[in-house]
Amino acid sequence: MSRRIATIGFTLLTITVNALANILPINGQTTGEISDRFAIRFVPAGYVFSIWGLIYIGLIAFAIYQAAPARRGNKLFDQIAPAYWLASLANAGWILLWHYEQFPLTLAVIAVLLASLIAIYREVKSTKADTSFRWCVQIPFAVYLGWVSVATIANASQVLTYLQWGAWGLSAESWAVIMLVVASVLGAAMLLRERDAAYTLVLVWAFVGIALKQADSALVANAAWALATLLAAGSGWVTLQRARND
Repeated sequence: MSRRIATIGFTLLTITVNALANILPINGQTTGEISDRFAIRFVPAGYVFSIWGLIYIGLIAFAIYQAAPARRGNKLFDQIAPAYWLASLANAGWILLWHYEQFPLTLAVIAVLLASLIAIYREVKSTKADTSFRWCVQIPFAVYLGWVSVATIANASQVLTYLQWGAWGLSAESWAVIMLVVASVLGAAMLLRERDAAYTLVLVWAFVGIALKQADSALVANAAWALATLLAAGSGWVTLQRARND
């Protein structure tokens, strides 16, 4: 039971650090203010970041669900606990490094966060799920992983910009389209392999935000709209197939 309580504690740590990042804000600057300094095109409109609210709700649901006495005998939650704790520390650590402008280190930390979430996702996705498990465990981690996948690509672009990488002579718009395609391939793979619409819909959410934010660039906006439409259609198809099978 101690692991279950620790998981609740790490959940609170993640939420608290992320909240303080913008309430204080940490080091006198918000997360978004720092992000806006980087002249990259793979950036969505500000409202898109409200998805963190949904992620927090999902993490709280997971923390309560796994700690319930009825789940005491479920060893899955003990197995994924270390990876979840590591993900929580990486999440909080990334915030601190970002706000204190240790940008190259943020890329290493977000890679740890991504790897931890992939490990958790694989375990929970392979578990036979009832409705409560799906909504309190599988979907929250699919959404979390989806957003961190997008954030990792953006973070890599930001760090490369900070390091003044020449981008092989390609424009910021061209690199944004390349990153959109990479993210879309990930989304398509999740649809085909895992049949997971929740993960892919997070990408759709981000792509629509990018299309709106980058409306002054026809290349980026049109690519974002087109890929968002394709992924949304694929997500709808997978959802219908799941409903028929259920």
